[in-house]
Amino acid sequence: MKRRHIGPLAAGVLVASMLPAVPASAHGPGGTGPFGRIATVPAYLNSDITDDAAAEIAAVSSDGRTVIYTDSPGERLGFFDITDSSHPKPAGVLELAGEPTSVATFGRYALAAVNTSASFTDPSGELVVVDVKTRAVVRTIKLGGQPDSVAVAPSGRYVAIAIENERDEDVDDGAIPQLPAGWLSVVDTRTWSVSTVDLIGLATVAPGDPEPEYVSINRDDEAVVSLQENNHLAVVRLRDRKVVKHFSAGAVTVSGVDTEDDGQILLNGTVTAKREPDGVTWLDDNLFATANEGDYEGGSRGFSVFDKRTGRVVFDSGNALERLAVAHGLYPDSRSDAKGSEPENVAVGTFGGTPYLFVNAERANFVAVYDVRKPWAPRFVQLMPAVNGPEGVVTAPSRGLVVVSSEEDMPDEGIRASVQLYKFGAKSDFPSIVSTRGIGWGALSGLSAVPGKRDRLVSVTDSVYTPTRLLTIDTGARPARIDAAQVVSKGGVPVAYDAEGVAARIGGGYWLGVEGSGGKPNLLVRLAPGGAVVEEVPLPADVAAAVTGNGIEGVAVTGYGSKEQVWVAIQRELTGDPKGLVRIGRYSVATKSWAWLAYPLDAAPSGAWVGLSEIAAVDHDTFAVVERDNQRGPAATVKKVYTFDLPAGFGTGLPLAKKRLAADLLPLLHAGNGWTQDKVEGLTIGGDGRTYAVTDNDGVDDSTGETVFMRLGKLL
Repeated sequence: MKRRHIGPLAAGVLVASMLPAVPASAHGPGGTGPFGRIATVPAYLNSDITDDAAAEIAAVSSDGRTVIYTDSPGERLGFFDITDSSHPKPAGVLELAGEPTSVATFGRYALAAVNTSASFTDPSGELVVVDVKTRAVVRTIKLGGQPDSVAVAPSGRYVAIAIENERDEDVDDGAIPQLPAGWLSVVDTRTWSVSTVDLIGLATVAPGDPEPEYVSINRDDEAVVSLQENNHLAVVRLRDRKVVKHFSAGAVTVSGVDTEDDGQILLNGTVTAKREPDGVTWLDDNLFATANEGDYEGGSRGFSVFDKRTGRVVFDSGNALERLAVAHGLYPDSRSDAKGSEPENVAVGTFGGTPYLFVNAERANFVAVYDVRKPWAPRFVQLMPAVNGPEGVVTAPSRGLVVVSSEEDMPDEGIRASVQLYKFGAKSDFPSIVSTRGIGWGALSGLSAVPGKRDRLVSVTDSVYTPTRLLTIDTGARPARIDAAQVVSKGGVPVAYDAEGVAARIGGGYWLGVEGSGGKPNLLVRLAPGGAVVEEVPLPADVAAAVTGNGIEGVAVTGYGSKEQVWVAIQRELTGDPKGLVRIGRYSVATKSWAWLAYPLDAAPSGAWVGLSEIAAVDHDTFAVVERDNQRGPAATVKKVYTFDLPAGFGTGLPLAKKRLAADLLPLLHAGNGWTQDKVEGLTIGGDGRTYAVTDNDGVDDSTGETVFMRLGKLL
């Protein structure tokens, strides 16, 4: 990773990384906060499920009943009716003459900044004024360049548009200068006349090529403009179109972060980088906050608060966002050598008499909420989980709402660009599980009770991370807490398996169920209490040869000593077995012999498959399994717990089990009003007699990253 030291923090700045570690959440029992997610609506609902639709930046109409969002790939605005905010309804689209980059509202109008550029070197754009109710375009204002952000003054007198004239990232690796330069456009809403504010010569980085990114306006009709690539900030007095203050965004050294993309989450690195702020918002008329996303030369993984009068940084979040991502299982390790969680945008709103700052983390898929009653010392309140790529965030205090727009549309991964609504005072089930002591986690692919421990479970990480680790979970805490981690080793060296199941042995140690891939076999792996590999047991040759791409997905143990038996669930049908039947196997440790039964799967939804992802022992001859489809979001239909008894004749042949429905998990997966998770991978009965289940978040790669830890009560 390229690191540059530009300069120290301003003297006296309050840095979050120097403060005591923040809790996983600081508000309310169970780690929840004042904002609960009440709806997630995919942008494709306004067109077609096959459409490549996005939701990048959103605004809320003045009456609080309509969300307007920019759909850049579709070159249109989209609308959702949020009269009933818990049940938004698609309300159509408005086609535009180019790519919308931003939208704001002014009275009855939506103001859309539209990029109509022929090329990077021939930029153009316009401000389109739309009647929200009738969808009629009432005015189009030529801007002369490519717009990137639009803001309306609280007074209603001015509209400011950042004209970026963005660079071509394929030219000289995206380095600037790349002319033509950008500027700030100002519209007087009394006459709808437009004028420009020259920003050339302000920055020390490429002073001849300012690229304004984001703009926000305070109650004094002053606009703060972020020049992201120039690592600069400018304050413009709108009444006379004058730059009254400008200063570098500076650089910051942040320690205690992960800097290596290596399958491990280790908070032992240091980054020194330019802030290169993207989103910006006023906290009061003198202080403003920036989301320090970074660009080609920077990104400090946090947010800062600046004083407009001096340009001084009065607060910097340091490593706080990175550590919050880690604690909540949302840290994107694949971005460790880049910009980490990547703060993208900020917004502010007052709810219940308290002003809150909202910070979007684009790569970690969350919005961090801070109490800013003391804007020079933001206090963390909660994380709100989001669908992939949260780009836009806007508040509607009159409705008690925060609206987040997520732009990533990945149909092949079952993730769709969406608008999410969070309501002040609504119930929040997130987080349901966190870690302490800086333990990095994710991809929880199995669960087991810990013998003799009433409130302790153990989970295991799969091939997303290396080496394989056993994680201890305290279920007595709310949210549940991962409070210990143990590395699996072989011959004294940490080892990586695709561990898909874990079962604690009564006599101490564990069995892992390991799925084969890339030429590696499916295995049962016996571990000593300290995590050292004692034995590897392959599947019988005939079964191993018939396993398709989905092998061992769950493991359970019954008995001990000479009567110890290990049970495995094979996820998908074996080659040659009847369609819709999967195998569950028993390995008798003393005799090293295998026996098998057939388990009947539910019918798969169209275009999907159904398989087993976990097995748990209820008693010596009764078992529970997780049966699920491979679908996410609205397409998810099969997420169930079934039980079965060992069938007559088990031990010879392939007798058929008769299953009984114990629980449909979809209501619990829907309860958070987010993007429904697909991989329910862990199930166990704890020492307290209660049943627990957990989802595998795939390590945040090509998934929302949200983990749902489910407390099913005395179910089994």
